Amino acid sequence: MQADRTCGKSGCPLSLSRRSFLATAGAFGAATQLGLLDFASSLFAAQPRAAGKPIVRVAFVRPDTDRYWMGWPGASYDIKARQKQYTDILRSAADELGVDLIIVAKPLHDAGAVDKFLANVKKIPPNGLIVASMSLNQSWPHIDNIAKNRGNIPTIVFSPMGTSFTAHLQGTRNIPGVYVAATQDLDWLKFGVRMLRTMWDMKHSRLCVCQGDKVEDRKLDVIGTTLHYIPRNRWPEEVKKVDESDEVRAIASYYADNAKKIVEPNRQDILNAAKNYFVAKRIMAAENCHGISVDCLPLVQNRQIPCPPCIAWLRLNDEGSVGACEADWNAAISLRLTSLLFNRPGFMQDPAPNTVNNTLMGAHCSCPTKLDGFDKSPEPFSLRSHSESEIGVAPQVFWRIGQKVTVMEFDGPGKILLGTGRVLRNIDTPPAGGCRTSVELEMDDMADCRDTKGFHQLFVYGDLDLPFRAYCQLAGIQVVHI
Repeated sequence: MQADRTCGKSGCPLSLSRRSFLATAGAFGAATQLGLLDFASSLFAAQPRAAGKPIVRVAFVRPDTDRYWMGWPGASYDIKARQKQYTDILRSAADELGVDLIIVAKPLHDAGAVDKFLANVKKIPPNGLIVASMSLNQSWPHIDNIAKNRGNIPTIVFSPMGTSFTAHLQGTRNIPGVYVAATQDLDWLKFGVRMLRTMWDMKHSRLCVCQGDKVEDRKLDVIGTTLHYIPRNRWPEEVKKVDESDEVRAIASYYADNAKKIVEPNRQDILNAAKNYFVAKRIMAAENCHGISVDCLPLVQNRQIPCPPCIAWLRLNDEGSVGACEADWNAAISLRLTSLLFNRPGFMQDPAPNTVNNTLMGAHCSCPTKLDGFDKSPEPFSLRSHSESEIGVAPQVFWRIGQKVTVMEFDGPGKILLGTGRVLRNIDTPPAGGCRTSVELEMDDMADCRDTKGFHQLFVYGDLDLPFRAYCQLAGIQVVHI
């Protein structure tokens, strides 16, 4: 897409095609040899998941018979075919997500079989259990037994339509770490596997926090994520080491060419913004971390860096990693969870209640563009300066009007604030003050916008209230309305 450029503070140095930009920067040969689009996209490889695989045991609870007669799920319910179907869905999801499944094909049909199963999982505890109900009345005493006596193993009870009434679901509803999925949607099993994989990934994630002057690790309770602290001065030191390489110029060209407008930044600003991405990746690699958050505002205020890391955070969050502002680890673990669980990024923002409209405005100078998902087309954006300092590059991302949005944030590792709304409008700065990406939401179930809890909450595309609650039930996280 050819950019609609507005002259920046140094004239119009970027009123060039991507090819012209690279050529003048000396990277045309490399870009031509690799193929321009491939050259840029090859730099944006997704951040890998945590090492290793979780082990998940799967069991089917049903009578040991070939056919039912009367009573749900009925004689037309093909027992073997349905068990194979559930197994195939689970295996496919496990292969895709990197989960080791141990499937008990023989049904748990009586108390003896269930006791033997429980003894086995206690002796060699897996990282998760999936227990499928395949009978209306005969399954649930055994399922209740498993749910109550499994230990601390996260457990999903899958009850497809025809295998539970209201009364059957009461015994498991308040057991911590047990989530019951009673649904006719068999493909939900894929999300069940994803939830267990996400719990593993959160437990084995390391997030780098550049703040203060110490090197130390802090392992968060409940979710198990490790916060790896390094001195804040590490960031400006690494910035000085990044040269204007072909890779840097390719990223600069990518954002210059795909921007709807380039307003304040000049060529050097955009190159500096691209360098920040490599600074982040180098630090993350050196510290063995899956994401990063920097106490960036003092570095800008004290003029220790030429450009805030706003574009670097955009890029990291677009590729499934974590780039979080202001050394805010609550926001960082929120971004990590959203990325893993829903394959899309969140927008970390400063909440500004609008008391006239009783709405919630949120603004920040970094925002991802792959709001629909990592494999979807990006939302349009313009390149602006960092609003508070008027230096460097920050994106103004334009949100889809009417889009349903989930608002969430960790409030400590054992609690999540959660709500929903929809996009009313994008707000320009100027004439408004605040940060470059600025979005106004009409919130659901909110009597007074001034009661909004938290700070740096994420705005996330989609109505994700129920799946977030399902994950929190499974992971032992408290949910509080936003």
